[in-house]
Amino acid sequence: MPKITLAAIYTLLLASLLVFAASSQAAGLTDFTGTPRSIEDYSGKGKWLVVMFWASDCHICAREAHEYVALHDRNKDGNARVLGITIDGLANKEAAQGFVDEHKLNFPNLIGNAEDIGAMYYDMTGEFWVGTPTFFVFDPTGKLRAAQAGAVPAEVLESFIAENS
Repeated sequence: MPKITLAAIYTLLLASLLVFAASSQAAGLTDFTGTPRSIEDYSGKGKWLVVMFWASDCHICAREAHEYVALHDRNKDGNARVLGITIDGLANKEAAQGFVDEHKLNFPNLIGNAEDIGAMYYDMTGEFWVGTPTFFVFDPTGKLRAAQAGAVPAEVLESFIAENS
């Protein structure tokens, strides 16, 4: 009978996690009409893309939402745009839509669930998901240039984009 080593067990566990992460990323996001979407549908279009991950019950997200509406308004005809992604999941679509309406989010928003978003975040950054708000910044070619968990003033992101353009 072959001997199973600890290294073999770790390899199998890692492979299982990678398969889970890949399948979660592929299955994860929809728009509010239920159409499957991905970040790639919005990135790499010749403009910077700021992705704001939020939740309808996130007080920091609610406090900062107006900043990202303003960031989108200032830049939508320029070199940047904003994409929102809620981790509320389809089961809480009504609460997510309420957040969009209450905060007048005038940029595209997608719905995913926390598990899929966490797997996608890990796949893209090699870091574990912390929570909302979290931000990604993609350059005009679609390359992820920055990821940050926690509150980030919109002006900081605009400065980052200006310095790297």
